[in-house]
Amino acid sequence: MATIQSKNSRGHKYWYIVESLRVNGKPRPIVLEYLGKAETLLRRLQQGIGERLKVKSHSHGAVAALLVVARKLDVVAVINRHVHSQRSYWSEKPLRNNLTAGITLLLAAIGRVCMPTSKRGWWTWAQGASCEYLLRVSLSKLDSQHFWDLMDCLPEDAIEKVELELLRNLQQQYGLADDTLFYDTTNFYTFVDTDNIRCDLPQRGKNKQKRHDLRQVGLALVVTRQDFIPLLHHTYKGNMNDSTVFRQVVGRIKRRMEDLNMDLEKHTLVFDRGCNSKKNLALVARLKLHYAGALTPSHHMDLIEDAETNFSPTEIGDKTLSLYRDRRTIWGEERTVVVFISEKLKAGQLRGVYRGLKKRKLALGKIQRSLANPRARKRTRERLTERIDNLLKGQFMKDLLTYDLTELGDGRFSLTYKTNEKKLDQLEDKLGFRILMTDRHQWRTEEIVAAFYGQSTVEQAFKNIKNPYHLAITPEFHWTDQKIRVHYFSCVLGYLLASLIWKEARTKVGFKGTLDTLFDTLNDIRLSTLLEMSGKRGKPKATRQIEEMTDDQKCLLEGLNLADVHKKPLKIKGVSVYN
Repeated sequence: MATIQSKNSRGHKYWYIVESLRVNGKPRPIVLEYLGKAETLLRRLQQGIGERLKVKSHSHGAVAALLVVARKLDVVAVINRHVHSQRSYWSEKPLRNNLTAGITLLLAAIGRVCMPTSKRGWWTWAQGASCEYLLRVSLSKLDSQHFWDLMDCLPEDAIEKVELELLRNLQQQYGLADDTLFYDTTNFYTFVDTDNIRCDLPQRGKNKQKRHDLRQVGLALVVTRQDFIPLLHHTYKGNMNDSTVFRQVVGRIKRRMEDLNMDLEKHTLVFDRGCNSKKNLALVARLKLHYAGALTPSHHMDLIEDAETNFSPTEIGDKTLSLYRDRRTIWGEERTVVVFISEKLKAGQLRGVYRGLKKRKLALGKIQRSLANPRARKRTRERLTERIDNLLKGQFMKDLLTYDLTELGDGRFSLTYKTNEKKLDQLEDKLGFRILMTDRHQWRTEEIVAAFYGQSTVEQAFKNIKNPYHLAITPEFHWTDQKIRVHYFSCVLGYLLASLIWKEARTKVGFKGTLDTLFDTLNDIRLSTLLEMSGKRGKPKATRQIEEMTDDQKCLLEGLNLADVHKKPLKIKGVSVYN
């Protein structure tokens, strides 16, 4: 039974809760709780629990996971080795608010993964996260000027070197599977003013997010098939077409593979048909890279005609497809080609055709009613014909609609139009064709098809970095080429760290969800801080613990070895000093 006992020390009486237990067969008093002096105990009893305790919690799981992976890759020290000062008030290496450029760029990347925001709004997000506590450094002064100054210290030509060094560290820590590599491009709109002449990267082009009114920047990315690891990124002008970009990048892809000691014979580069040209494929052959890609069906109608009469059923996974395989000389090189009809593609193309027909019929009906108005202005046949012909242009639209202009005299006309049903039926039979090509002549047909559909891997990577809740490259408020390239590097760095966490979650925990779901779950793991007030003069006692979690959260926290990260400082080399 526990009892309250006192003990005199230096003229003061102190109280304890004591329980008598036998130790080695002899009774011994064991102190269960120290209560202090009588007046202290009285004050604690008189205060309400709401006055004695203050509780604050921070989003913890995602930040802790990202910092742990960054420490394994030595991200901060690698970046710091390649920065240099361009400002006179930095004597040697840049250091602002007692933080190095390396940790600054890492924190920018972590912010992008957890909650994309502007550099100005970074601290607003960070106040609700545990990164300041885990690093044991003050981050309250990290405003937009802090980020801009330290971003300025990473030269453009150093980005590729940093990326390569990080990938070498990744190989040592995690390994890279010898497998297929996927290449693709996309673009991101910016808010760079049209009259801004200080940068060349943002240019007007066909924006994939439909913001044709804004200047855009392009991004090319190479990722691994198995773990979605980004092996190379390239930032380019927004008005460059895919074929030109591929020609610039393919040599760098080979160098990156060689620098990482990757066996070229075991890897196949997969790219879409937008990269095709006779020069590009000849360059790939000279570089001795194995490849798999696609051809535009309308450019190879003889192949389509041969395929239509020679289809044979082939099992691809759990599906049976009608396929035609052959070896043909295309653009001066012998290639293995596979032709098949994609029902999903055909359905999408048909929807586009019927939507286009409906849109053009509505426009023709409007012209028809305008011509029938007795107060309509006079027109010429040439002007009307030009207007209608321009209206009927578009993919698959040729000859699907026919029209007749009848002259009524005195500059007046009547318009009739109809759908060419025979042409529409013929078009439906020609839709949905896919033509795949490769130099892997020994591959089975299902391997070629699987490699082509694996292209969705890099497309998924682009979807991730356009996700407004995690990993988004936008919003992007930079207007010099160097800042834009460093910003894109930090975003790809965030995706690299996130993809490694996703890999570990799948292999160690059996996580089945998407990358977005993973970080939603990790963000919801919170670290609570309990502040116990010990009087007006005494310092509050802080106790930290993980809040109550769901079973999925517990599984992730334990599987990623994050359960005890908060119990001691997370030591990362090069956070506040260069060493």
